[in-house]
This record gives sequence, structure tokens and C-alpha cells, in this order.
Amino acid sequence: MQNIKLIVTDMDGTLLRSDNSLSPEFNKIYKKLKENNIIFVPASGRQYYSIVNYFEDIKDDLAVIAENGTYVTYKGKEVFVDNLNWFIVKEIIREVRKIEGANIVLATKNTAYVESRDETFLEYFKNYYNKNVWVEDLTKIENEQFIKIAINHTKGTEKNVYPKLVDFEKNGLKVVVSGEVWLDVMNKNTNKGVALQALINKLNISPEEIIVFGDFMNDLEMLNLAKYSFAMKNAHPDIIKTANFIAPSNNEDGVIQIIKQYLQQLEVVNT
Repeated sequence: MQNIKLIVTDMDGTLLRSDNSLSPEFNKIYKKLKENNIIFVPASGRQYYSIVNYFEDIKDDLAVIAENGTYVTYKGKEVFVDNLNWFIVKEIIREVRKIEGANIVLATKNTAYVESRDETFLEYFKNYYNKNVWVEDLTKIENEQFIKIAINHTKGTEKNVYPKLVDFEKNGLKVVVSGEVWLDVMNKNTNKGVALQALINKLNISPEEIIVFGDFMNDLEMLNLAKYSFAMKNAHPDIIKTANFIAPSNNEDGVIQIIKQYLQQLEVVNT
């Protein structure tokens, strides 16, 4: 690896440990990245505010790919946002209500709406959506623009939700399993890869100058974009097949390990 200008990493299952904690080495590593003019980019299905909550002291230096690529910022300024058709959103809400055990989240760039009365889910969901609003009926929301629909199912979305929503792809949408218990619905041509392409175009950076880390199917497109693509050891089998390299698991701080290796390589080159 050489001439890296941008490091992009998924959050859950990738940069974060399974207990949602960040490596205590991160701040030291980030300081070295900044010294070498390397931009750090968290890229997640999480809400923007949930992402930057981990990086409060440096958030104004970061590029952020939030809500699986439907909202992108650089140094606190909006780069890209993609809105869903409200008519289709209401159709999906009605369909999800038919799925036993499913809970739906409607995401805007500023907040997230839920109608679930499941207290366990509501507490869990706040880990990913710091700014949120509970409403009686999601279909009655007015004067909002939604960028993503997220569905949670504790018994797994790949089997329990995906088969029941995949037909919405006929309406120009992308239905993607984004984690073991999460599924996201976005516009068809929006994903982390499209968002990353928009970002590197703005910054005049090539795919050969970026490192990307991921673990699940919502990371597929951004992994395909980068020459230096790393699947975590704990990644979905299809992601491991897609990536060009394998990193140690998230619980081994695999992202930090690979970044440290690159920084050590830089030190050797510069001495």
C-alpha cells in the first residue's frame, strides 16, 4: 500500500468491537493519520449523529458517510443527500407492519422516526439513532424528507424480512441486509459505494489512494470501489469473497492493526 489519502471504515462489526466500544488506541492513530494528511471516513448505516458521537473532538475534520450512503458530509458540510418517494415509503410501512417481530425506522438527515411500542427495541435502537422521535403512526408524518428506511428483526432480517420486501426493488429501490438484525431500504442507485465515489470526486482522490474496511452486505459496493479493500475476519462470507484482503476481526481491533501497519510502512519510507 502506498500514497493513501483516504481511509474508509464501516462502524459496527468493523471499527467497533462487539460491545460497541472504540479501540483506546484510536486517538493516537488518528493523530498520526492527520500528520500524514490522510482523511478518516466512518461509513455506516447509523445516523450521522450516532456516528459522530464517537468522534466529538475531531468531527469537524472528518468526512462521514451516514445512513448507508444516503447522507454524506465533509468537514461538517453536506456533500450528498438522497430522498425517498413518500408514496413508496408508506407502502413499505404497511408491509412491514405485517411482519411479526419487525420494527421500522424512518430516517431523515436530522432525526429518525419510530412507531414501535416495544421498549426493548426502543432502548436498543437509540444506540444507532441518537436523535429520534416517537409517533403514533408513521404514515401520518408530514413535511419531512426521508433518506432511508431501516427494519430491525431480532431473529434475523436475511430470512425474516428480506424475502418479504425484495419485490420493492421493482420500484427503483435497493433492499439490503445491513447486519444480522438490520435491513435497509434506499433508492436503487444509492449505497456506500456511490457515496464514496461522490466524496473522492469532490476531493480529487483515486480508488488506488483509498483503503476500505467492511463486514456486511451494505459494504459491498464501497469494497468493490477500492484497490485496498479489507473484509474483517468476522465478515459475511460474500464480503470475504469480494474483498482483496482480510483484516483481523473487529474484536481484535483489525482496522487499527492494518492502519498501524501502513503508518509503520510510511515511517520506513520517510526515514
